[in-house]
Amino acid sequence: MTSIDFYFNANDRLQLACRLAGKAVAQGKRLLVWAPQADSAQALDRMMWTTPATGFVPHCMAHDALAGETPVLISAAAAEPNGCEILLNLGDECPPSFERFDRLLEVVSRAGDDRQGARRRYRFYRERGYPISDHDLDAGP
Repeated sequence: MTSIDFYFNANDRLQLACRLAGKAVAQGKRLLVWAPQADSAQALDRMMWTTPATGFVPHCMAHDALAGETPVLISAAAAEPNGCEILLNLGDECPPSFERFDRLLEVVSRAGDDRQGARRRYRFYRERGYPISDHDLDAGP
């Protein structure tokens, strides 16, 4: 069963997505970022070239010819695993086919509309029995 991690109170959703993607790569995992809004997908693509400051997160769009060899994929279409173990959701709804992944990462900002959507998704997952871990980014160590 897919395990789900909610990261609450993100100052910048895309910045946190880059950090989580970099962490997955460092652990030898493949990650698919579902970014159904084209502007978010493009902004994330640009950001991954300069984050972290001393390098970048190796990535490409899911439809790219190099997708099979790249550890992080970005997709605005339906979320298909393509050999990825982890799915990171930057959409407002539950990503399609999320149950095919080992893990689902949900990034939630402090914005009210983002929080409301996250609450709906959280309820959806909980009602179906998915194991959920909460990570409050405002909480101290």
